[in-house]
Amino acid sequence: MEFYDVREIDGYTAAIAYDNGEVDEISEHFVTGGAVRALVGGSFGFTSVDDVKQMNTAVRDAIAIARQLDRLNPRPKIELAPIPKVKKDVYRVKKKPSDISLEEKQRLVRDIEEALKGDGITSTKVSYSESYSHNTFRSSQGDELEYDAYRTGFSCIAVAKDGPNMQMGRRSYFNVGGYEVFDQCDPVKLAKEAKEEALALLRAGSPPGGHFDVVLDQELAGVFIHEAVGHASEADTVLEGDSCLEGQMGKLIGSELVTVRDDPTRLQYGYYPYDSEGVPSQATAIIEKGVLRNYLNSRETALRFNGHPGNARSGGLMRPVVRMSNTFIDNGEMTRDEVFEGVNGIYLKGSRGGQVNTGEGIFQFNAIMGYIVKDGEIKEPIRDVSISDSTLKTLKNIVRVGNDLKFSSGRCGKAGQGVPVGDGSPHVLVKDAVVGGSA
Repeated sequence: MEFYDVREIDGYTAAIAYDNGEVDEISEHFVTGGAVRALVGGSFGFTSVDDVKQMNTAVRDAIAIARQLDRLNPRPKIELAPIPKVKKDVYRVKKKPSDISLEEKQRLVRDIEEALKGDGITSTKVSYSESYSHNTFRSSQGDELEYDAYRTGFSCIAVAKDGPNMQMGRRSYFNVGGYEVFDQCDPVKLAKEAKEEALALLRAGSPPGGHFDVVLDQELAGVFIHEAVGHASEADTVLEGDSCLEGQMGKLIGSELVTVRDDPTRLQYGYYPYDSEGVPSQATAIIEKGVLRNYLNSRETALRFNGHPGNARSGGLMRPVVRMSNTFIDNGEMTRDEVFEGVNGIYLKGSRGGQVNTGEGIFQFNAIMGYIVKDGEIKEPIRDVSISDSTLKTLKNIVRVGNDLKFSSGRCGKAGQGVPVGDGSPHVLVKDAVVGGSA
């Protein structure tokens, strides 16, 4: 039996950017079009169009592509897990960005930039962005849905310089929703933190190298769980033989203190009510008390791994692939102070990139800033510091988990496309971690 599904998007993105007090960009781009995916036997056909009036033609083209692929290169028949018949409550925006004047948005950007300035700061940059899309979905199996999606936020950078030494402080806040996201944060306070971070990095020393007990802040621990664990739990990556979690289902792979979830229903940056296959969103427990319980699945992979679908996402009108949403280490029982109590080691804060090999299960992440910790007290700052190790070893070496879960927002790249995601964690203590310098 031949199958197809259709997605249509109609919306816009808008941006305002200031660079050193001068307007660098004020833009608005309209986004419209549709995408069709067809399945014949064991082959998918895919096509997209800019003009939704051409959707009938796009459906015929996608089916023709799938038929041709199935004829030329027959594969085992693909079965798709059924879509649960659940109607989701969709988040309703409180303040539509389109109702806010350009002048008010520019005032916000200028206030943020003003807070970045100060002695020792040589340059500043602020970016504001908003997006809206009306999304519709239908399939040959009779599924139909539609919903609106908004995302709004800002980022800012302060650069400090002392002779040849130049350092950068960053802060941002993005979330699902409209202009109400600025009621959830204090943009001026965050900008001041970025300025202080840049100045503190000028004074920071070089990191020690070796094995240390390391406290990770919420951002860096969230990045670790997203990059090293979340990507390895994506079922298509497992099927490709490129995951260190292959064959680990039901096994104890981490500390019993560690529970990892992916939850697109949370009102964080990775929120969505339905995925790109029309499946209602639901939370997935990837790891429960150290035991691997689930992979993240599409309709295709869900049947192979006896899981539930709902994690197929696409960037715009591209083909759906298995993706994360809001991925996090769940809260433990310790306060932040209890996580630090008696620790002699390193405290690492923030993330400025790194690399992961999901197949071999090894990683290296660079922190924005670090601190020496003595008897639980945070002491002198250090910079250009990294943590690296085995993913499974690190999961097992998490010996304390705080109760101060916090999320960061970002965009995750995979299969040549990006989607908004949230990463989160409380403070955690990792024993015997490998710490070193980073470029």
